[in-house]
Amino acid sequence: MKATRPSTLSALAAAALLAGCASGLRYTPPAAAPLAPEGASGWTDKPGWATEKFAVAAANPLATDAGYQVLKAGGSAVDAAIAVQMVLTLVEPQSSGIGGGAFLLHAAGTDVTAWDGRETAPAAADEKLFLTPEGKPMAFHDGVVGGRSVGVPGTVRMLEQAHRAHGRLPWAQLFQPAIRLAEQGFQVSPRLNTLLKNEPHLKKDPVAAAYFHDAGGNPWPVGHVLKNPELAQVLKGIAARGSAALLEGPVAQAIVDKVQKHPTNPGKLSLADLAGYAPQRRAPLCHDLRVAPAGPAYEVCGFPPPSSGAIAIGQILGILARTPAAGAPLGADGLPTADWLHHYLEASRLAFADRALYVADPDFVQPPAGSWTSLLAPAYLAERAKLIGAQSLKVAQPGNPGGARTSFAPMAPQPEYGTSHISIVDGRGNALAMTTTIEDQFGARQMVKGFLLNNELTDFSFAPADAQGQPIANRVQPGKRPRSSMSPTLVFEKNADGSRGPMVMSGGSPGGALIIHFTAKTLHGVLGWGLTPQQAIDLPNFASLNGPSILEEKKFPPATVEALRARGAEVREMAMTSGLQAITRAQIHGKPMRLGGADPRREGVVMGD
Repeated sequence: MKATRPSTLSALAAAALLAGCASGLRYTPPAAAPLAPEGASGWTDKPGWATEKFAVAAANPLATDAGYQVLKAGGSAVDAAIAVQMVLTLVEPQSSGIGGGAFLLHAAGTDVTAWDGRETAPAAADEKLFLTPEGKPMAFHDGVVGGRSVGVPGTVRMLEQAHRAHGRLPWAQLFQPAIRLAEQGFQVSPRLNTLLKNEPHLKKDPVAAAYFHDAGGNPWPVGHVLKNPELAQVLKGIAARGSAALLEGPVAQAIVDKVQKHPTNPGKLSLADLAGYAPQRRAPLCHDLRVAPAGPAYEVCGFPPPSSGAIAIGQILGILARTPAAGAPLGADGLPTADWLHHYLEASRLAFADRALYVADPDFVQPPAGSWTSLLAPAYLAERAKLIGAQSLKVAQPGNPGGARTSFAPMAPQPEYGTSHISIVDGRGNALAMTTTIEDQFGARQMVKGFLLNNELTDFSFAPADAQGQPIANRVQPGKRPRSSMSPTLVFEKNADGSRGPMVMSGGSPGGALIIHFTAKTLHGVLGWGLTPQQAIDLPNFASLNGPSILEEKKFPPATVEALRARGAEVREMAMTSGLQAITRAQIHGKPMRLGGADPRREGVVMGD
């Protein structure tokens, strides 16, 4: 495939601009590179892991061990995920917990189910939730801190529903590791200590301040044994009575009181919102992928809207596969080359332009051309790939998949934050990828009964419409799920007859909007460059959200940075604190094995037999 000539590129870019502006729409790029979803806390080399029977990968060794013990006892992948999540609530409170939401992608053989535990907006919320009295969007953290940003938490009820379908061990048994740690105490980790030191808002909540800090107001030091008897009692209630113990009764009343009675930034969450929360069982969003023209065929399954992850990853990798960079190897230094990065980043701009315009809760927004798969159609991806030339687009405009027309305006860029990821393959070959969140670092900074509440409503667009009054698809509406970037992913071989073959990979990451890029990097590293999951995770991070080209600081040679700038890209280097976990299937000396990887930028490990 020949490189597109500059004159041809100009014509194609102009055509794309007109297509994207069919209704007068223009995508406005981010004014700056995104803030890091969570602060960096150093780099610890990880060895990579190989197991035979089962494997669990999670963001904290105590959580991984809880999942390992469940698998060792004969539990299913879902059983192990429940145990992991409950321990993460305790030991990684800044990222996820029972006060938040989650997406769980589960495979039983080749049968894949998407379990949606995303938070919802309260019934009393409306599109003016994050507007000032003057009608302007609030500053981000003015919306976050307090009760205003708290959505209806869905993780526990979703896990309860998934356990009914896929669990093997008794529900109550899965809570024992977290209860024991909450009562006996756990050692404050270096990452938790580092994030507490750099957290300006948590002390505003007296309950959180007293739990996370000593009498002098200093974060507990690394190694301090921290106990949480209140959380232990809540977990005992959930173990005995299920999600109703969280979403109804005294705990629910405490949540509502915390939200509605916040002294400066109250929210609208009600007891009826909590009691009425309903998880959704969805069909996964799957698409075919051949990373290199002559390479093997895969089927990549991800989470459908309200997640934007599977669509964006599918578009990025699908567009990239239709460029001159398709099949290009890593450079002699073991890093992505400037030419490959150029094509990847341009594909990213095109994907994020579509994301900003089209993706929102499918119960409120119709997909373009009647199907979300229109955004992944081979002909559409080929059309978008033709827009990539020798020079950077800088800012891409949305396309028109299937000739779609929309009355929506693109959502303006705004911060997206935290999360944690879990990948598990059990002894029966069932697998899951689960990404779980309270959104920003330490959520809404509101602590209730030993756990933190989410600030998930800030994933909605603060502005309900653009300057011309055209509505934004991802605006606040009662009962709506905010758009997410969470990208739990399962990859399968493609059989010769086109059917879905065995699972070859489970993966995902935290990282706000950058989740999409962290996950795409790892998928391409394993499927395209033949790396182990640990090698793929270790690669430097890179991204574009349809603005600057972002590179992980001090990870790329100056020549690569300058080569991208010579192509017209605005390059910014910054910390990119991913938290990837991945498990793949492999043959080692003729024996089937599981290879696991965990991100050296965080504290995760893999365990298994």
